[in-house]
Parts: sequence; structure tokens; C-alpha cells
Amino acid sequence: MSTPRISKRTPLRPPSKNRLARHDEPDLSPGPKPDRPNDDAKPRERVIRRGARFSRDGGGEPERLQKVLARAGVASRRQIEEWVEEGRILVNDQPASLGQKIGPGDRVKLNGRLIHLRFGARSPRVLIYHKPEGEIVSRNDPEGRPTVFERLPALRRGRWLAIGRLDFNTSGLLLFTDDGNLANRMMHPRYGFEREYAVRLLGELSGEQIQALTEGIVLTDGPARFSSLRAEGGEGANRWYRVVLPEGRNREVRRMFESIGLTVSRLMRVRYGPVELPPRLKRGMWMEMPEADACRLAGLPVPQRSGTEKERPPKLRRTTMRKQQ
Repeated sequence: MSTPRISKRTPLRPPSKNRLARHDEPDLSPGPKPDRPNDDAKPRERVIRRGARFSRDGGGEPERLQKVLARAGVASRRQIEEWVEEGRILVNDQPASLGQKIGPGDRVKLNGRLIHLRFGARSPRVLIYHKPEGEIVSRNDPEGRPTVFERLPALRRGRWLAIGRLDFNTSGLLLFTDDGNLANRMMHPRYGFEREYAVRLLGELSGEQIQALTEGIVLTDGPARFSSLRAEGGEGANRWYRVVLPEGRNREVRRMFESIGLTVSRLMRVRYGPVELPPRLKRGMWMEMPEADACRLAGLPVPQRSGTEKERPPKLRRTTMRKQQ
């Protein structure tokens, strides 16, 4: 996806390439109703209009409960499985079971409320949000802290799902979608969506420390390593680095540096998979990803436009904080 060119280079705003292409930079680590066609005619290319419903799994065929609810934006598949085990989901007024299949004629309820089901997928919506420090990635916080969901636009159906998380004191790129399948795809380790961060340290890394962080260190929840680590300069006692993780675990970047005796004074995510934080998107602002890019991200067909229909450039939006209901 394209974004405006950058006039100045700073540690947090590097020159960018194709937004939907992975980076391969040097680093310090090793390594439209048609007529019926004639038999001799070339088949027409299938045209999908914006917002049109298209079948991904046979249209009205029964599908797994978790998949249908996730696609409707109810929650992630993992969360839905937990709700099934807790007996909070009913299918035709009977407790649901894991792996159960449902069709268009089935009625599904969550905590007694009827859920609108989608069979045959629509184009997913994706929001790009620049999270500031001091917001929590949760709908409810016992401490009453501001949440990222308070800034997002309301959905008529379903709800926004956060793709990954960021700590309360971590800023940067945070993605949201109304499609649980897309959220699951981008968070599951097997798909290999990298996370890139700009890190400010109190102190400078030695060669031995760089080697340890890129070859692997052991944390309490298992081994961890940066697939890329690059120096970005700095002033005084502060030094900036760019690091890339092949997965996302709780406070992983901070814990890795703490394990070698260094403190992270600032942490900012600048890329998630093929999506980079747009330079003109300031803290507390969000923009909606173009539909074509969202479909590519989800591995779905890109809707085709007529010759007179132009795609509008994404708008940057800033919303006031609102309380969750």
C-alpha cells in the first residue's frame, strides 16, 4: 500500500518502499450482466463490486461455528472456543460444541443475545491506528485507564478486533479488523508476520550483546531472538536501534534487552507484517486501509472497479475519546 514520501529521515520514520513488500535491508544480524459466452470465447474475468458478498467456502454450506463467528467479528477463534467450553454459546437454544458446523438456518446466541451471521465473506475492513503511550489494548480496565477502542469508529455489526497488542507504555502501529479470520491469520505464528520496532536504549550494545540477541537467548517462556537488529544512531547516553521479531509475545522486546542488563526507555512499533506505520499518521489518529489492500492482506480476491469509479485516498481521522458501552 502506498503512502506519501518522506522528506526527512529520522530513527522513527525511515524511507519506505512498497508497503506490501517485506523489507530486505542490511543489518547487524547474520544473515462486470455479461452475455452467455460462446464455447470459443475467452471466459470473462469475475468482477466483484465494492462491498459485494462472495463465497469463499461454498456459500450456504455448513461451516465450523468458530469460523463463522470469527468472520462476523464476534471475537477471535481462540476466544470463541473458550466461550463454547464455558457454555456461553447456544446453537438453536442448545449448548454449542467445539467443531460444530452451522448453516444459514441456524440461530446462534452469545450470552442470550442473537448473533447476526455471515455466510460467504465480505471484504474485510482494516484500521491503521497510531497508538500513543498511555492507552491500554483492552475494552475494560479495572484501573480505569483509557483504552484504544475508545477512539475507534462504531460498527453497525460485529466489533473491532485488535491484531496483536501493545503495552501501556508502548506506542506505534496497531491494526484493527472486523474479520476474525484475518485477525487470526495475522497473529498466528505459522504465517510468519514479522513485527518491527524502533527501540531507544540507555546505553550502547556491544558486539557480544548483538550476537546474543540475534542468535538467541532464553527467557522464562522459552527462547527468543531478533531476526534483524540494526543501529540507528543517537545522542548522549541514548541509542536507537531497529529490531525485527518473527512473532509477538508479551513484552518480548523489553524482556530481551533486560536479560542483557539494558533498559528500554522508549519503544515504538513501526511495522506489522507488510503494513508500515504511515509517516503522516500522528499519535491518536487512525485511517482505514484501502479495500484492495485489505483484501490482499486477507488473501481474498480484490474487488474490481468500473472505469469511471476511482478509489479515494485514505483519510486521516482523529476521534475524541468515548466510553465503551
